[in-house]
Amino acid sequence: MVRITEELVRQRSEHNNCEIFSLEEISLHQQDIERIEHLDRWCRDLKILYLQNNLIPKIENVGKLKKLEYLNLALNNVEKIENLEGCEDLQKLDLTANFIGELSSIKYLKNNIHLRELFLIGNPCTDFEGYRPFVVATLHQLRVLDGKEIERSERIKAFQNLAEIEKQIQEQEQAYLLKRRKEKEEAEKQMQEKKEKKRKQKKHNLRVNGQRCTDISATNCYSVEGRNKHQKTKEENKDYELIMEDDDDEERAFWEEPTPHTPEARLEAHRYIEEKKKAKENREQLKKEKQPRTLITPEGRVLNVNEPKLPFSLKDDEENNQFILDLAVYRYLDTSLLDVDVQPTYVRVMIKGKPFQLVLPEEVKPDSSTAKRSQTTGHLVISLPKAKEVIVVKPQTTTCKKSCDTDKLQRNLRRKECTEKLEVDPTKYSFPDVTNIVRENDLNGQGPLKLQQQNNLNTNSLSSDLDDDPDVPPLI
Repeated sequence: MVRITEELVRQRSEHNNCEIFSLEEISLHQQDIERIEHLDRWCRDLKILYLQNNLIPKIENVGKLKKLEYLNLALNNVEKIENLEGCEDLQKLDLTANFIGELSSIKYLKNNIHLRELFLIGNPCTDFEGYRPFVVATLHQLRVLDGKEIERSERIKAFQNLAEIEKQIQEQEQAYLLKRRKEKEEAEKQMQEKKEKKRKQKKHNLRVNGQRCTDISATNCYSVEGRNKHQKTKEENKDYELIMEDDDDEERAFWEEPTPHTPEARLEAHRYIEEKKKAKENREQLKKEKQPRTLITPEGRVLNVNEPKLPFSLKDDEENNQFILDLAVYRYLDTSLLDVDVQPTYVRVMIKGKPFQLVLPEEVKPDSSTAKRSQTTGHLVISLPKAKEVIVVKPQTTTCKKSCDTDKLQRNLRRKECTEKLEVDPTKYSFPDVTNIVRENDLNGQGPLKLQQQNNLNTNSLSSDLDDDPDVPPLI
């Protein structure tokens, strides 16, 4: 049974920002609702209410909707017009294709003084003789009945024959109510028979399943005869299950069986459709469900698995003594959807719940492993240091070169620190005297040379006051 819940009302009021207290219009059609409830407390400002194509058997819980102007209850199971006196502003009422046979119940609409349009097409009461004149004469405020405008002459004529028409309506109504009582009893009887049939069928299925289990347990499956008997029993049970599950004939019989036009028949058809729909969904769900992929066999053997079907490469970095796994993960995949698990003999990566597992050529160190994600390509790069350390001997040529270079540097430093001075013995080498190449008499009074002469004179005058040190060589 589908109920009117607050969640449903909010979902159907998205045009009002999901606010229900100020809601003026709501559409709850085709929701398989079987009862009107809560709307008179949650949505007091409702003006338009659509409830067509549901399974509502009774008009109720709408009397407090004072502002309601239009109520649509077409294609439901309503059998009587009632509980609408409180809808003071009701102007249009649609009860098309219901089961209203108690036509005298339209008298409850006399207090709805603003009612202008009424639709009763498809109800049993429309087959009554004098139906339209009776409605026109009973509801003075009505302007349109079943989409046809009421003329003044028609209303006057209906008033003139109201007593006679009312008597006819009452007789037909009593006959219809008696017929409905019998239909309800017949429908209830059929319902009980179907329940009893289902109960017996369920009991029979349980007995067959119990017998099957007994036969299987009593049979020695390890012998050839036992295996044959077990296989035969299994095939028989399979055929039986196929027969039980094959409900095409049952469905064909259900729809071909003539049923009366009653609320009970409509409700039964609806529930039958719902059961078939659920059974179909369950079968599809079982088909979609896959057994979990085996990553490690019961014997403990690790399998290579690439369920996401991603390209990858595993390189052996001998220089750094490690393996490098490059997994081409989707570029725009969120990193939170990746889960890396490194074990000594294998590495496992879960990508959106799908496993990628690779067995490694040799053991690695899980604690020292690192995983990085490329920001440009999105690839996942996992570094896996090997558990067995390898000592790599470097060539000696490189060492000799380095030692030679260091020796050269040291020698150059020592040379810079210890500067060598050359000493010349004047007795062994003779140098020409270049001090008097230019004669002083010729250079007196000539520009800079004159200044140079003055400087020499000043130097001589100053040197007379100083002591001559024989260890200092003469100035050239």
